[in-house]
Amino acid sequence: MLNSADPDLSAFQQRGGKLILYHGWLDAAITAQNTIDYYRNVQQKMGERVAENFLRLYMVPGMQHCAGGPGPFIFGQLGPGGATRRTTPFSAQEQWVEKRQASGAIIAAKQNDDHDPAKGIRMTRPLCPYPQSAIYTGSGNANDAASFTCKAVNFSR
Repeated sequence: MLNSADPDLSAFQQRGGKLILYHGWLDAAITAQNTIDYYRNVQQKMGERVAENFLRLYMVPGMQHCAGGPGPFIFGQLGPGGATRRTTPFSAQEQWVEKRQASGAIIAAKQNDDHDPAKGIRMTRPLCPYPQSAIYTGSGNANDAASFTCKAVNFSR
């Protein structure tokens, strides 16, 4: 029942499904490499070109299991409550399904106080579709997502 490792998502893809996966790099419960391996297995099974039309993976720096941690981990992944970002996985998926605009960067935030959103946001970062990563442009506020761009990074082991 809990084995979700089958990389053959052809039935899902053929029905027009769009899947957005995310995983925190600091997840102590499930290693982030498991999700990367699954993503790569889907690409291998279905072909990279086919997979890129229905599958996205976002790796979240500094996020623990689903939320929490020292990095910007609030991006609407737990529902719309408190989401103040320009994009969330839900809005990205909506654009992808309804307007056929594939999801790009999703903006994540780190609050000044993780328990009190009223205290404001300390920093934002773009979450980039894997294997891209947010790279500082070299100018601008290092705590503002606008100062970063998504670039391909070699994450090989």
